[in-house]
Amino acid sequence: MSNDQISSLLSIVLIVMLVVLFLLVIIYFIVRAKTNPKKEKKTKDNLSRANTKTSTQKSTAISYNKQSIYSFMEFDKIEDNMIVRKNGNKFLMVIECQGVNYDLMSGLEKNSVEQGFIQFLNTLRYPIQIYVQTRTVNLESGIIKYKDRINAIRDRLQKKQMEYARKEAMGYSPVELNKAKLEVTREQNLYEYGVDLVNNTERMSLNKNILRKHYYIIIDYVPEDINTSDYGKDEITGMAFSELYTKAQAIISALAVCNVNGKILDSNGLAELLYIAYNRDDAEIYDLEKALNAGYDELYSTGEDVLQKRMKELDEKIERDAQQLANESLREAMVETEEQKKVREKEEQMDELIKQMAQIIIDENQELVGSEVAEKAKEKVTKQKRTRKKVTKTEEEEG
Repeated sequence: MSNDQISSLLSIVLIVMLVVLFLLVIIYFIVRAKTNPKKEKKTKDNLSRANTKTSTQKSTAISYNKQSIYSFMEFDKIEDNMIVRKNGNKFLMVIECQGVNYDLMSGLEKNSVEQGFIQFLNTLRYPIQIYVQTRTVNLESGIIKYKDRINAIRDRLQKKQMEYARKEAMGYSPVELNKAKLEVTREQNLYEYGVDLVNNTERMSLNKNILRKHYYIIIDYVPEDINTSDYGKDEITGMAFSELYTKAQAIISALAVCNVNGKILDSNGLAELLYIAYNRDDAEIYDLEKALNAGYDELYSTGEDVLQKRMKELDEKIERDAQQLANESLREAMVETEEQKKVREKEEQMDELIKQMAQIIIDENQELVGSEVAEKAKEKVTKQKRTRKKVTKTEEEEG
């Protein structure tokens, strides 16, 4: 192949490569032109979503108020031993049930409990909810009571010891000293036993694994089931209480068949139930009673008006003094009545008492006057009594 042929061939190849390169550049720009609108649209969508999310967060932060907290808690208030929900459109009543130790029962007792529970389920004509709440056993109140009793025992022990020392110094007999020492020893043993009991109970209270389960049955009432347009809020609340109370008493009676005792929780019990449910961790340290005593639910306090306060004190004093005066008057009237009764009885028995006293005097002097004279004298005493009765009756008729 000559040089001219090689040159022409290379020129053709170079031209083909330039054409292909030009076509590739055109294709690249076409593809890029089609891809850019999608990216811009996606970017705009992402930006709009981010803006929407930011605005939602801002609006949520602005609307996060007291009402949203109540919506989260799912109840409005506690009133008349009921939990009020949904702005008075639903009422709940809770029955606390005492558990039974099924495993320690005999076969007959287990069978009786099972039959009673089946009967309870068959009597249900409305939905119920069973709720089990596990609580840590709080021994603080028991420890306080124990310490108060121990202080009283300690005071008695000190008195006994002082009395024993006084008797020993005054030289009492060994019998009396032994008796006093026995009382001191008994009080000493009782005091030591109480101290050990309190120490063991305090150590036990440090163990947070001591748990106790509380069993509840929840029943509800929805006023929407009836036409409540003609009733006010107070009337609806009264209707809800009557309906729930009737259902609760029926459930308690049915549970009694299977040896399960139940009672309706009052408002304080419902508050404690909800407090522990929403403050499970803090309730072990700061219980409801402490929270109420601390006044956590009081945002502010105002003092009473001086005149109202004075009027209240005067009303209390009048009531107290009136009660005392009434008690004293009744006591004096009762004493006076008893004395009048004794006087009247003694007046009625006066003739008989005179007769008995005269016969005693005659019996004492019987040895001096002789038995015959004494018998005649007794007969005269009896006749004199009858005559005196007749004379008295005649005088009353003349009067």
